[in-house]
Amino acid sequence: MKFSESWLRTFVNPPLAARELADALSMGGLDVEGIEPDRDDWIFTTKPTPNRGDCLSIAGIAREVAAVTGTPLNPTEVKPVRTALTDRLSVTLEAPQACPRYCGRILRGVNAGAGTPEWMARRLTASGIRPVSALVDITNYVMLELGQPLHAFDAAKLKGGIRVRYAKAGEQLTLLNGETPKLGKGFLVIADESKAVALAGVMGGLDTSVTGKTRDVFLESAFFSPEAIAGKTRLLNFASDSSYRFERGVDFAGTLAALERATQLTIEICGGAAGPVTEARAALPPREPVRLRLARVERLLGIKLDGIQVSDILRRLRFEFSVVEGAFRVTPPSHRFDIAIEEDLIEELARIHGYDRIPATLPVASPTLLPLREGKRDIAAIRRLLVARDYQEIVSYSFVDAAWEADLAANTEPVALANPIASQMGVMRSTLAVGLVQCLVQNLSRKQDRARLFEVGRCFMTEASGDYRQPLRIGGLSYGDARHEQWGLKGRPGDFFDIKGDVEALLAPVTGEFRPAGHPGLHPGRSARIVIGGVDAGWIGELHPRWQRKYDLPLAPVLFELDYEAVSERGLPAYKETSKFPPVRRDIAIIVDAGIGYRELLEGLRRHQPAIVVEITLFDIYRGTGVEEGKKSLAFRVLLQDTRKTLTDAEVESAVSHLRQVLQQQFNAKLR
Repeated sequence: MKFSESWLRTFVNPPLAARELADALSMGGLDVEGIEPDRDDWIFTTKPTPNRGDCLSIAGIAREVAAVTGTPLNPTEVKPVRTALTDRLSVTLEAPQACPRYCGRILRGVNAGAGTPEWMARRLTASGIRPVSALVDITNYVMLELGQPLHAFDAAKLKGGIRVRYAKAGEQLTLLNGETPKLGKGFLVIADESKAVALAGVMGGLDTSVTGKTRDVFLESAFFSPEAIAGKTRLLNFASDSSYRFERGVDFAGTLAALERATQLTIEICGGAAGPVTEARAALPPREPVRLRLARVERLLGIKLDGIQVSDILRRLRFEFSVVEGAFRVTPPSHRFDIAIEEDLIEELARIHGYDRIPATLPVASPTLLPLREGKRDIAAIRRLLVARDYQEIVSYSFVDAAWEADLAANTEPVALANPIASQMGVMRSTLAVGLVQCLVQNLSRKQDRARLFEVGRCFMTEASGDYRQPLRIGGLSYGDARHEQWGLKGRPGDFFDIKGDVEALLAPVTGEFRPAGHPGLHPGRSARIVIGGVDAGWIGELHPRWQRKYDLPLAPVLFELDYEAVSERGLPAYKETSKFPPVRRDIAIIVDAGIGYRELLEGLRRHQPAIVVEITLFDIYRGTGVEEGKKSLAFRVLLQDTRKTLTDAEVESAVSHLRQVLQQQFNAKLR
C-alpha cells in the first residue's frame, strides 16, 4: 500500500522524521518496502503480510504507529449525517454467512459532475489511484482512509430492493472493467429484483454504475466474509482493491462508520440530501477471548514481562482485556482477524516490546549423539559417492507435465494436482527420469555437450487400495563423453557399461544383479532391472530412440533409478581370514551359443565352484574369424587359493576340471 506522510500525520503525529518513522514501522513488523520524496511530502510503500488486512488503510497504519511509538491516536471523527429524506431501498440477505452485514442509503440531488477537491486528488494519486470522478473518488478515498471498500450505484438504474445472493448457474454480469465473466454458484452477487448488478466484494456492474448524468445514488457499505471472496479473483484472472481487502478481512464494526464518512464527503463535494441508513445484519464473526499467561510469554520469548508491561502493550494495541486467576483474558478487536491463539498474542507482545530488545542467548542443553546404524548408509553418504564419481546433483519440481510422465513412465493415471501452479506442472512424478531429462534438454540448449546428473527425491504413485505411496529414490543420467576432454585419453561416448559401473560402485559392498528387462522409457535391447537379494531395486538403460527424437537429443543418454531403501542396506562388516599363501590363476576359454548370457554362465559356475575357488571373472568376449555363426567365445579368469596351505597342481587341476564339466554339461560349451 502507498500513502503520503502528511495524510498519516492527520491520524497520528509522532515526533519522528519520515525515515525514522519508516524504521519504527519496520521494527514493529510492518514491512516498509520504500520511502521516496514527493515535493514537500514523503511517499511510503508498505507490504503487510496476508494476515494483516487491518494495515491496508491509513487508519490501520496509524494504529500501528501509535502502538509502536506510544503516540496518541487521533482518528477522524465520523458523525451521523442528518437525514433529509425518507426514501430507502429494502435489503435482503439470502446468503447471511457470506454477507452478515450490509448497509446502504439513498442520496438524491447529487451533482455527479462536481470536481474532485485538489487535496483528495493529491492523496489518491500519492496512493497510486488515478482520480476518475467525484463520486468514484470518494468511495476510493474512504477505502484508503478507513479500509472499508464501498460502491456507488446509480439509484435510477436499480429495480426494486437489494438482494445479496449467490449467482445462478451460467449467470452473466458485465463489470466496470468491461469483462463479462460467466458466474457459477460459488460467486456472491449483489442483485436487484431483476438481475445481478455487482460482483460482491470484487467489482461493480457497468449497467448500474454512476456517470456524469447521475442525480440519485445508492451507497453500499458491506462486510463480506473472507471465505466467500478468497480465490474468486484467481478464477476471474483479474483482481481489485476491494477483493484484496475483503479476502484478508475487513473491520465489520466499521461498516456503518465508513458509510457515514462517504455520505459526509458526498454532501460536502457533490451536494444532495441523504436518506436513512438501511441495515441488514446476521451473525457476525465471534470475537472469542484468548487466554494469555505470563509464564508462557517468558517461556516462548526468553524474557520476563510483568503484568504492568503486558497491560501497557495491550492497551496500546487497543485490545480489551481482563485479568482472571492470574492470566489475561484478551478479546481481539473486530479489525484483527489474525488473533486466535495464545501464541498470536505473544507475537504481538514481542513486536511492540521490540525484537531488538530481546537478547540473543544461546540455548542450554546437553548434546546427545543420535544412534547411527552401521549397517545402513545415510543419504548424505550416497550423495558424496555420486559426486566423487563426477555427477552433479539437481533439484527438480515434483510437479511435472502429464505428457512427460506418459512418455518416460507409461503412466496414464498419475497423481493429479487439484490446483496446479502451471498447466505444464499438473501431475506428481512417479519417476525421477522426467526431471533429469528436462534438465539435460535445458543444458543442451545452453551448449553443454556433456552432463552427468543425479537427483535424490520422492516419487508419487497410487496403490490399488487407493492409498498413496511416496518412496525415496536416487536417479542418475549420463550424456556425452565418458570422461572430460583431455590430451591423455581418446574421447569416447559413455555407454551402458560405464553407468553400470557407477551403479555397482554405489551398491558396493552389496552385489546387484542386472537382468535384461523392458522399460517404457528405455531402449528395448539396452535396459535392465537391478535386483538386490531377489527384490527389484531399480532399473538402468539407454533412453528409447522414440523419446530421443522427440526431445531432439543428438545422443541417447543412459539413466538409472534406485530405491533408497534397497541401496541404503549394506550389512555389517564381518571378519574373513586373509590367506598367506599365493593364489593360482587358471583361464577357461569356451565357445557357447550367442544367446546364452554372461550372468547365466556365472551363476551356474558359482553354484558348483569348489571351496578353493575364490574368484571367477569374465575377461574376454570374441566373435569373428574362427568362431562359427551364432556362437561366441568367452574367457574366464579363475583364481584359486587356500588359507591353510599352498595348493598342489593336482588340487588345482581337479577344481578347474570340475568347472569345465559344469560348462560342458549345463551349457553345451566347447573348450577352446
